[in-house]
Amino acid sequence: MTTSADTHDSIRAVQWQGDHLRLLDQRLLPGEERWIDCRDAAQVTQAIRDLAVRGAPAIGIAAAWGVAMAAQQGVPLEPVLAQLRAARPTAVNLMWALDRMKKRIAAGADAGALLHEAQLIQDEDLAANRRMGELGAALIAPGSGVLTHCNTGSLATAGYGTALGVIRAGVAANRIARVYAGETRPWQQGARLTMWELVREGIPARLIADSAAAHLMKSGAVQWVIVGADRIAANGDTANKIGTYQLAISAKYHGVKFMVVAPSSTVDMATANGEEIEIELRDPAELLSSGGRRVVVEGAQAWNPVFDVAPAELIDAIVTERGVIERPDTLSMQALFGH
Repeated sequence: MTTSADTHDSIRAVQWQGDHLRLLDQRLLPGEERWIDCRDAAQVTQAIRDLAVRGAPAIGIAAAWGVAMAAQQGVPLEPVLAQLRAARPTAVNLMWALDRMKKRIAAGADAGALLHEAQLIQDEDLAANRRMGELGAALIAPGSGVLTHCNTGSLATAGYGTALGVIRAGVAANRIARVYAGETRPWQQGARLTMWELVREGIPARLIADSAAAHLMKSGAVQWVIVGADRIAANGDTANKIGTYQLAISAKYHGVKFMVVAPSSTVDMATANGEEIEIELRDPAELLSSGGRRVVVEGAQAWNPVFDVAPAELIDAIVTERGVIERPDTLSMQALFGH
């Protein structure tokens, strides 16, 4: 039986094949749907580093399968854990998934148990996304317009998505009437990936230039900005794709509400605030080129941070599978996530 949770939900970008991991290469979308077969943990690490797989939850899931595959192959696991952990520094889900696998290893888990644990991580993420979709959509008044940033859908998760999951659920419940997606330079995740998902799933949407967001908010077309997260600090400060911070500032000025949607594995209570979050700097060449072709004059330089931090005071709601925190601060975060 098809449920509302199944509506607009058919993409699974991380697939375990019994003895190797198959990943939909997100660098090539929408022009080409090519799958990468990772047959050892080194190939999984490379896929994470090269952004063939991306999105904080999907990175964690892929890493868990990388560990399980190494165990299946009889490879020493400590170097594998270290290699995967170093693949990308900002997304806490990567560390969370690896720590979970490491805990099982320390408890004496064999290869079969580690394969089971990786499957659990993947299955729990999908269930969490569907729960967040329900909770987030319930905050949105019928007839609303929404703007999202980067890609937070099935491509970035086990399926359904975080922020895009809320949008899927909101469209299915007739709460969301208009969807806009920012292009998300320099990798164009909004243009290449989010629009691909939305069109594929039959959700009407419009792409905007990143620089059009404030003008869109001023027009009154959107009532919510809905984004994902790569790390949420103990006070509610949220690291997400570069450009999120300026969206939060513009939303506050224009009276547009701002929602962060992420599983509890993205919450890092050991990081007090956004100032403590390491921001990944990537190769400036990514900014100087488009689609692999240089578009900026030779000799030009660039600065290419790929995340920024939206302060908690600019966030109206953080939605996790554990519940919703409205106007987050240290006390409300501690109440839901404190140990």
